[in-house]
Parts: sequence; C-alpha cells; structure tokens
Amino acid sequence: MAKKRTSPDFSALTRGELEGVVLTLWERLETLESKVSKNSSNSSQPPSSDGLRKTNSLREPSGKPPGAQPGHKGNTLKRMAEPSQIETHQLPEQCERCGCALDQEAAEIVERRQVIDTPVVACDIVEHRVLALRCTCGQRHRSVFPTTVTQAVQYGPNVRALGVHLTQGQLLPFARAAQLINDLYGIAISPATLLAWVDEARVALQATADTIADSLRAAPLVHADESGLRVQGKLHWLHVAANDSHTWYGVHAKRGMEAIATQAILPQRLGVLVHDCWAPYWQLAGRHALCNAHLLRELLYVQELTGERWPARMSELLLRANELCEAARHKNIALGAADVAALRTFYDAILSEGERRHPARLKPSGKAGRVKQCVAFNLLLRLRRYADAVLLFVSDPAVPFTNNLGERAIRMPKVK
Repeated sequence: MAKKRTSPDFSALTRGELEGVVLTLWERLETLESKVSKNSSNSSQPPSSDGLRKTNSLREPSGKPPGAQPGHKGNTLKRMAEPSQIETHQLPEQCERCGCALDQEAAEIVERRQVIDTPVVACDIVEHRVLALRCTCGQRHRSVFPTTVTQAVQYGPNVRALGVHLTQGQLLPFARAAQLINDLYGIAISPATLLAWVDEARVALQATADTIADSLRAAPLVHADESGLRVQGKLHWLHVAANDSHTWYGVHAKRGMEAIATQAILPQRLGVLVHDCWAPYWQLAGRHALCNAHLLRELLYVQELTGERWPARMSELLLRANELCEAARHKNIALGAADVAALRTFYDAILSEGERRHPARLKPSGKAGRVKQCVAFNLLLRLRRYADAVLLFVSDPAVPFTNNLGERAIRMPKVK
C-alpha cells in the first residue's frame, strides 16, 4: 500500500534550517534522478544520442494494470421496472412427452430478459384546420390558428431545437446535421435553414447569455482562454470565460484588450483570474493565477534542451505541492503560513540555481534594441516575475493548479 504524503510542519524552523531542508530536497531529487536511465532529458548528452524514442509527456505510468481495479464497483444494464412493451413467449399446446394438452393459464414466469432499444422514428405531421360558419342571423364566425402556426407548411419547435442542438451542442457541421435529421426522420432540411434557426436561437437566448455574463462578473474565480477561429474565411478569436457552473463564449476580430473590453466581462471583475500568462490579462485588476500545466510543459522542454537538473526539480516541487494542496482540500483545511513560506523558499532556491546557470545576456555596445535571451532565461524570468501567481494555488485553496477548465471549454468549438 502506498504511503500517504502529509504536510510537513515548518513552523519551528529558522531560515537557515529551511535552507537545509531545501538541500535535503535537492538530494532526494538527485537520488530519484539517478534511478532514471541517462538520456538527453536528465543529462548533458545531446538528444541525438538517445536513438529512437517517444516524445516525453507530462503523464506518468500509474503502475496499475489496465481495466477496472480491485474493489471497483462494476456497472451493468439495469432492468426497467415498467417496460413499455411485454412479449410473452407461449408454451407448446401439447406435452412433448405424452401429448396431453398443456394448461396455459397455469404457466408461471420463470425468467425475464429485457432488450433496450430506440423506437423506429418518423416525423409527426400535425395539420391545423380552421372552421367557418354563418349564423342564422347572418353573422359569420371563423376560428383562428395558434399564434405559432404562421405558414402554410412549417417546421415545428422540436425539429428546430434538434437542429440547434446538433450544430451547437454536438458541434456537427451544418451539412452533416441536416443529413442526420433526414436519415432519422425523413425531413429534408437545408444547411441554410439550420443556420437561420441558430440565429433565431441566439436572439431568443440573449437574456440567458447576459445572465451568464453577469454571474461570471461576480464570480470569485474565473478561467480565461482564447483561440483562433475562422469566420467567413478570416481569422477571428474565440474568447471564453468560465467557472465550474457557467461558460461564456464570445467571438471578436481582435485578440487583445480591445476584444476583452468590448466583451465587458473580465475588466469588471476583482476576483481571481486563471490564465496562461498571456500579456493582456496582466492589465486586468484582481489577483492572477497561472496555469501550471503550461509551465510544466515548458520546464520539460528546457530540461530536454539544456540537460540541467533545475527544471526537473521545479517540476517536482510544483507537482508535490499540488498533491499536498489536494490532500488539504479533501480535509477542508488550508496550509499554514509556515508551510507556504517553506514551499516558497524551495521555489526561490531552485530559481536561483537556474539563474546562476543562465544570467542575462548583456547588450553589446553600440547596438540598439533588446538582446535576445535564451529560452531558459525567459522561463526563469517569468517564474520569478510572476511567482505569486504561480504559487497562488498553495496559499488559496480555492485556486486550481491548472487552467484546464478554461481550455476544455474552448477545445470543442476549436475542433469544429
């Protein structure tokens, strides 16, 4: 059985003792690294010396066998209490042995089996008729159509809702959604008709979209992300703001602050904003939290590029800190100030090691403009400048380790 990691108590340690703990952490990481076969990801060897190998991933093998694990409660199809149809399979009329007639009324049910299936569907056509009649006094009377029935032949609300759901909820292309409706129901619909239904739904749901935006403006924590999106063949930007209960999408021709200001959600917030360190987000008020999944990928790249140990140490620190915080959340507790300070000491010490290896490149005399720095220096600079945002998940239990929620929200529209 794996041992459960618990939060260490650093409250009684001096700064010097904390630095000693840092050295102990480094030694433990070196021990772990020594157990890994030498290659370009943990040594100074060039990547070409590794031969053919798979691209490194942040995911590590769990060590568990494939399939359900011991103790997992399996699920199977459950019998319905009230089936929609019952078919009773009759016994033969005579005994197969003696030929006597069998009393069907006395037979008992010995076993039941159920088949769950979808019904064969067909479109439901409702014809509305109005009546006219003249009274004996001469007054003519005429009934009226429902207010929703305005055309001689029109589509009903269910198929319109299905078209919007298939294109916007299931993200099917308009042509494929039209083909699916025709295949299932025999209703011929053009992609242009589906597009018109989506526009009508947009107008009808505007009040709902405004409610979602208002909720996110007042939310204590919001995830933000953006991605390129083609609109009529031209590059636009899909912006997303989301939390665990609401997701808001907006498309704009611009990517930066002009779009953020026009959409008017993020500029009016004072809570925590989780993002991927894109520069315009830093112009917004409130507290910031960075996506550590992005940083872990960059640390892995720098480790492979340089063969140095500090990126692996930083990755290990962030992952272990996240495990510690997850355990604390499950117990509904927060880390103490001393624990947070100790983790920050580890963080600063690892950065210092990297900064000693990658000092800033000085600009040659007589040359204008900025000096191009190496990838490792730029990552170290970002980790140092935004250290509070990187480690906000440690001091605030409500802050997640990554921006995965925002990225998941934007992934499926991006795929479409």
